[in-house]
Amino acid sequence: MEKVWKFIKAQPVLVIAFILAVATMFIVPPDREYIGYCNRTVLIELFALMAAVAGLRSIGIFDTVTRVILQKTGTVRRLGAVMILICFFSAMLVTNDVALITFVPLTLLIYSNIKDDKSLILTIVLESAAANLGSMMTPVGNPQNLFLYDKYGLTAMTFVKTMLPVGALGLAAVLLLTLFLPKDKCEAPKRSEAKLPVIKAAVYTGVFVLCIAAVFRLVPDWVCLIAAIAAALICDVKLLLKIDYILLATFVCFFVFVGNIARIDAVSEFFSGILTGRELIVSALLSQVISNVPAAVMLAEFTDNGTQLLLGVDIGGFGTIIASMASLIAFQIYRGSERAQTGKYMGVFTLVNVTLLVLLLGTQLIISHI
Repeated sequence: MEKVWKFIKAQPVLVIAFILAVATMFIVPPDREYIGYCNRTVLIELFALMAAVAGLRSIGIFDTVTRVILQKTGTVRRLGAVMILICFFSAMLVTNDVALITFVPLTLLIYSNIKDDKSLILTIVLESAAANLGSMMTPVGNPQNLFLYDKYGLTAMTFVKTMLPVGALGLAAVLLLTLFLPKDKCEAPKRSEAKLPVIKAAVYTGVFVLCIAAVFRLVPDWVCLIAAIAAALICDVKLLLKIDYILLATFVCFFVFVGNIARIDAVSEFFSGILTGRELIVSALLSQVISNVPAAVMLAEFTDNGTQLLLGVDIGGFGTIIASMASLIAFQIYRGSERAQTGKYMGVFTLVNVTLLVLLLGTQLIISHI
């Protein structure tokens, strides 16, 4: 029972999704229509993308790039600005989760020689916000973008035009907050002497490029799936253990849950009615409670306004600590450090994220009514 309780505490979103899926099975018994619930393309692309990124991360390519950039960093304030920009732009390609899993530990390493806990907390909170902002700018930046991009058949141009205004505003606001960091001197960690394995780097990069091509519908999804599995089997089979199967399972459970409730007339009519014309507000608020990935999967069945739903769930990633799983990941990494002050972290996190939520949501509401 202790192990079960630990799993529930560690993976609450998956557990809730599983319970909801099973509960709705009693209302809508399994039949042939269940096969059509799951978005195969999204699951395949997520799997392949996670495999490619895990491979690139395993050979230290992110650490190498970061250390080169940080050589020009001389103060805590510049360090904060550089790390924010790194998280912002890397999240566009490798997802906000991976950006934070990679760069928050590096930030903790850099701060091991900087005795300034307030600046450490603010830097990680701003990195978290920057990763969420960067991830909203591309279809592959986070799972809900990938899902909605495929669900509504959006074009790359439509996607960028939709997300650019709030994304750029958010980045400007986060960079402005770095002014609260001091100008104290700091040094980047020493560069590792180990050389990057060129062949593995080429293979993983190739798989990553195929994943991007599949997202933009240039190649079939099964091509990047085969490439990802082959790369893992040839280069490092352990990569298959580094896939976030919890996320994939959560998607499957929510696909089943949403597919079932969409077939219940009363529920379908309720969500369709409450969402019509309110996609932005409803999705942003729901994300505060169940996080933005399940909110996107759940609400997509009840509206045709994909762009407003996309904006709502991405902006809704700000606010509470559970609104975005990436933010929760950053918090968990920080909480595990020796210098962790969780109370102060939550205070700074809430202040920054609620401010961003109000700013971005208010700005988008004005844009939508112009």
